[in-house]
Amino acid sequence: MSVQQLYKQWVQQSLPDYLATELAAIASDEQAIEERFYQYVSFGTGGMRGVLGAGTNRMNIYTIRRVAEGLARYIASNGEAAKQRGVVIAYDTRHFSYEFACETASVLGAHGIHSYVYKEARPTPQLSFTVRRLNAYAGVVITASHNPKQYNGFKVYGEDGAQLTPQFANEIVAHMAAIDSIFAIEATELVILEQQETITWLASDVDQAYLTSLLTLKDNQDIALDMKLVYTPLHGAGLVPVSEGLRAFGFQQVYLVEQQAVQDGDFPTVLYPNPEEAEAFELAMKLGEQVGADLLLATDPDADRLGVAIKNGEHYELLTGNQLGALLLHYLLSTKQQQGILPDNGVVLKTIVTSELGACIAEKFGVATVNTLTGFKYIAEKIAEYEQTGDYTYLFGYEESYGYLIETFVRDKDAVQVALKVAEMAAFYKTQGYTLLEQLANLYSEYGYYKEALLSQQFEGKNGQEEMQTMLQRLRDNMPTEIAGLPVKCVEDYLRGTATFVEGTVGTLTLPQENVLKLILEDDSWIAIRPSGTEPKCKSYIGVVGKTAEQAQQKLEQVKQAVLEIVR
Repeated sequence: MSVQQLYKQWVQQSLPDYLATELAAIASDEQAIEERFYQYVSFGTGGMRGVLGAGTNRMNIYTIRRVAEGLARYIASNGEAAKQRGVVIAYDTRHFSYEFACETASVLGAHGIHSYVYKEARPTPQLSFTVRRLNAYAGVVITASHNPKQYNGFKVYGEDGAQLTPQFANEIVAHMAAIDSIFAIEATELVILEQQETITWLASDVDQAYLTSLLTLKDNQDIALDMKLVYTPLHGAGLVPVSEGLRAFGFQQVYLVEQQAVQDGDFPTVLYPNPEEAEAFELAMKLGEQVGADLLLATDPDADRLGVAIKNGEHYELLTGNQLGALLLHYLLSTKQQQGILPDNGVVLKTIVTSELGACIAEKFGVATVNTLTGFKYIAEKIAEYEQTGDYTYLFGYEESYGYLIETFVRDKDAVQVALKVAEMAAFYKTQGYTLLEQLANLYSEYGYYKEALLSQQFEGKNGQEEMQTMLQRLRDNMPTEIAGLPVKCVEDYLRGTATFVEGTVGTLTLPQENVLKLILEDDSWIAIRPSGTEPKCKSYIGVVGKTAEQAQQKLEQVKQAVLEIVR
C-alpha cells in the first residue's frame, strides 16, 4: 500500500479529533504525508520510540495497539500459563503515557492476558523489579527516557525483568508483521477487564517492596548523614522513590527542586529532560547555592539515568557518566574489601564504549571486567548467565550514558539505586575530609588521566538511515591507518565479528553481531562508531588516557578533530 493510500485509509477512519485535525492539516503536503506513512515506527531490541502524532511512523493509540497485539500474540504462542502470569505495565509522565498503558492493557485483555498496571507514573527500574516480584511473563514501560517532550515509546521486558534480547524482539516483530489491519485490532474496555478480573491495579504495597529492597544497598551504617542534598526528578517518575529512598537512608536535609517536582509531560523548565546536560541542572544549581548543598542529583523522566553535580568552590561541576561510574566502582569494591566480602570471582560488566578506567580499578582489586555491546539488556543477559554458571559473581554494571546497576533485584539501569548510593558515597568521603571531585582526582593520580568524548551526527527523515549506512560502509572500505598521528593497531568490526590487527592477523569477536566499528590506537586510545538504537543519529565515542590532565585533554581534542574528518 502506498503512502497516499495509507493516508487515505487513516483519514477515512473515525479517529480522535486531535489525530484527525493533524491529518487534515497536511492534506496537500506530500512530504509531510511521506514522513508520517513511509514506514511503521521501528521496533528493535529496545522496543520502539518515536514522535507523537498521526500516522504509521508516529506514536499514537493505533501504533501502540499494533505493538501490543504483536506482544499479545507472542505471549499467547507460549501457552495458557504465560497468559495467566501476565504483563506488568508502567509508564512515565510523558504525554499519552497513561493512555498508551491503558491501550496496551486493553489489547492484552482481548487475548485473555492478565495485566498489572500502576495507578501512577513509576520508574523503569521499578517496572523491572515488579516483573520479577510478581513472576510476570513480561513487562511493558511507556517511556521515551530522556528524549524531548514530543517523543514517547514502548519498551518490552522479559520474565527476568530485563529488556528483550534480539531473538525475542524479532519474534514480536514477526507477529506484528502478520497483522492484517491496524484498525481491526481488538481492544477490551478496562471496565470489562476489571469485571473479568483480567486487570490488577498496582498499589503502594509494591512501592514498599521496592523501597525495602533499596534499603539493602546501605553499607556504611554509621557515617554522618548531615549532608545537604538537592534532588530534581526533571518532572518525571523518580519523584516518589528517590525522595522516599533518601529519607529512608537517613538523609534529613534533602531539598527538592519544586518547579521540577511537578509531573508534567511538557517538561516546562528544560529543553531536554536529560541529566547528561548541564542545562537540566540550572534550577538545581540555583537551589544548591541558596541552601549550601554539597551534592546535586537529577533523574530523567523514567528514572533509569542519574546525573550528579558536585560543589566545587563557588559553583557546581557536573560529573560525566564515566567519572561517576569509576567513583562508584571504587567505592563499592573498597567497601566490600574492607568488610571482607569481596568475592574471589567478582566481575564488573561494562559496555565497549565505556571508559577503560573502570577496568583498571577492577584489576587492582583482583576483579575481572567483561565488556558487552551497548545497551543494558546485554549486561542483564550476562548477569543471568553468571547466575546459571557460577563463573562470576556480579558486583557492578554500568555504561557511559549515565546508566548503572548495583543490586540485581532490578535487571536494568536503576537511577533510584544509584541516587541513594551516590549520596552515601559522598557522605562517607565527607567524613574522610574530601569531596567526590577530590576522590576522582585521587583515582586519576593512581590510575592515569582518562578522558572521553561523544560526537553525534543527525540522520533525520526517510533517507537518514540510508545515508548513515552509506557513511559506515564508506568507512569500512577506506579504514584509516592512523588517527591524529597515532597508528591504528586493531579494528574491531562487530558487524562482521572480526578483530583485524595491524600486522594482518584476524581474530574472532565473541559478542553478538551489531553495526559497530571500534578502532584501537597504538597508545590504547580508542574510537567506537555506532548508529543509535533509539534515535536517528550516529554516535562516535572517544577514549584517551594521559599521564597528566593536560596531556589527556590535548590528545582528546586532537582525536576529536580527526574523527570529525573521517565520519563526514
